[in-house]
Amino acid sequence: MSDASTDTHASKADKQHPLLKMALELGPLMVFFFGNLRGEWLSRTFPELTAIGGPLLIATALFMAATVISLLVSKIVFKHLPVMPLVSGVVVMVFGGLSIWLQDETFIKMKPTIVNTLFGVVLLGGLAFGTSLLGYVFNAAFQLDAEGWKKLTLRWGVFFLFLAVLNEVVWRNFSDDVWVSFKVWGTMPITILFTLAQMPLIMKHSLDEKDEK
Repeated sequence: MSDASTDTHASKADKQHPLLKMALELGPLMVFFFGNLRGEWLSRTFPELTAIGGPLLIATALFMAATVISLLVSKIVFKHLPVMPLVSGVVVMVFGGLSIWLQDETFIKMKPTIVNTLFGVVLLGGLAFGTSLLGYVFNAAFQLDAEGWKKLTLRWGVFFLFLAVLNEVVWRNFSDDVWVSFKVWGTMPITILFTLAQMPLIMKHSLDEKDEK
């Protein structure tokens, strides 16, 4: 059985443009936040946007456009589309399109739940079949031994399911503005803190490049 560390090397472009990569992943979220925050102003300034719907649906349309641009730039600069942003982008287009078409904000609100559940189930399901898939999901810039990938995959799988549940709790119990703010300013810090908390495990199980040859 092969482990996931064999095909998870970061490309040269990934290593050369880490800030651009982060901007491309966070940019659409910031556009979504701005679109919702300034939705009424946008609809007054650009009356044609009222055909889309209210502030959250306008933000959704901008989110979809920013996501497409982000993926195109990623393809041009990095010569590939990272798995996680690609899957998330597909779900954004499907659920965002449904929200605008049906004038129902529920679909875009459920997008984080669907994406996080999908990744959680895939990661944990892979482990159940003896495969650690985390390196493929994140296009990892680090290399771990088989035990390290298994432990990290388990933790991230559970964390993704936690995020899915958290999204359901927030959007079902709070206002649209609170949900959008939490999506941008709550989920991201939680994810960053969780990622930092995994550094001891990553350091313990890291492989030197010379060990992989």
